[in-house]
Amino acid sequence: MIDEKLLNNYFKDRLLREVPMAKLTTSRVGGPARFYVIAASANQLAADVSFLWEQQIPFFLLGSGANILVSDNGLDMLVLHNQARKITIEGQGNSPSVIAESGAILASVARAAAEHGLSGLEWAATVPGTVGGAVYGNAGAFGSDIEHCLLTTEVLQREGKHVSLTSSEMGYAYRSSTLKREPGQSIILSARFETVKGNPEEILATMNNFIERRRTTQPAGASTGSTFKNPPGDFAGRLIEACGLKGTRIGGVQISPLHANFFINDGTGTARDYYNLIKLVQHEVRKKFDIELETEIEWVGDWRSAE
Repeated sequence: MIDEKLLNNYFKDRLLREVPMAKLTTSRVGGPARFYVIAASANQLAADVSFLWEQQIPFFLLGSGANILVSDNGLDMLVLHNQARKITIEGQGNSPSVIAESGAILASVARAAAEHGLSGLEWAATVPGTVGGAVYGNAGAFGSDIEHCLLTTEVLQREGKHVSLTSSEMGYAYRSSTLKREPGQSIILSARFETVKGNPEEILATMNNFIERRRTTQPAGASTGSTFKNPPGDFAGRLIEACGLKGTRIGGVQISPLHANFFINDGTGTARDYYNLIKLVQHEVRKKFDIELETEIEWVGDWRSAE
C-alpha cells in the first residue's frame, strides 16, 4: 500500500497522477502510471531514489521509453522519469572525456562529442535511449558498444553508497551488465566516456553515414526498438523472416516488412498485441529452428492476465 500523503509531503507539486504511459514510451502503448514524477538533475534523481528506497515505495525508473513494454493495465506504483540531461566535455590534449548525466539521450551525447571534434561515439548516434539505459544494458551498434568506450559510471547503491565503477567492473556481456543482472539494487547517475581528438568533418561524416545506414535498414514508426536479442552466431531478424513472418500483424502491431526484428504500432496497437505477436514469433522460431528467442525489451507492469 502506497502512502499517498508521504508522497505529497515529499514531492509536493512535482507529483502527478494517472499519467498515460503510452505517451511516454516509444511503442506508444501502456496503461496509466498511478503516480509520476520528473527528476531534472542527477542530484535530484539520487535524492528521489534514496527517499523511495528508504520508504520502501515501489517505483519504476523511466528513461526515454525505448526497449520497454508497459502492460495495458498500467503501473500501480510511482514512475520516476529521469530527465537529468547535463553533458560536459572535460580534459585537454588528445584524449578528452565526455561526461553525461544518465537521463541524457545517448544520440545527443554522440552529437555533442562530434561537434567538439571528439571521436569514439559515432556509432552511438544511432542508438535510441538514454545514457543510463545504454550503460545498464551495454547498448551497441556498428561493431562497438558501451563496454568499449565507458571509462567510469557513477552509481547510487541501495544501501546509500555512491560508487564509481569502471567498464571492467560493470561485468559486461552481450546486452547485459552486473547491474542489469541484479535489478533494483542500484541506479546510474552519470557516465564518463573515452574519446580522442579528431577531425570534426570526418567525425560528422562517419556519424551521418551510420545514421543513413540505420535509416535504410530499420523502420520508422512507433516500436520498442529491437524486439529480440540475436542468438549466438545468428540474427533474430533472419530467423523471423525465414519463418515467413515478415509483415504478420496482430491487432494494431505488425512485424516490419523492412526488418523483422522490429514490431511497429500503427497507432491502434496495444501492449497485448505486442505480447501476442512476440509469443507467436517465439513459438514459430522454436518449432522451425529449435531456438529460444530471448526478448531484448524489459517487461514492465502486471502481465499475468496476458498469459
